[in-house]
Amino acid sequence: MSEVRCRVVVSGRVQGVYFRDSCRSTARGLGIRGWVRNRSDGTVEVVAEGPRERVDQLLNWCREGPPRARVTGVEITDEPPAAERGFRIVY
Repeated sequence: MSEVRCRVVVSGRVQGVYFRDSCRSTARGLGIRGWVRNRSDGTVEVVAEGPRERVDQLLNWCREGPPRARVTGVEITDEPPAAERGFRIVY
């Protein structure tokens, strides 16, 4: 199975609702590598790397987020894989 990498910017009410921690847990459960961080403009940025099917599952999760989130937009950009290790929250 080929590896893919996607950069995702999620907008809406996505900060202060456990989005990053929930995203990390979901990604780790799927075996996805990469990271998640809050951006200064109120969005959340996610970089996800792994098999296409699993990355797509995480992208679908990002469209909803955790229960307290209200996602209003998701921008996805494909990138070349960069051999990420693990999945972490970037501060």
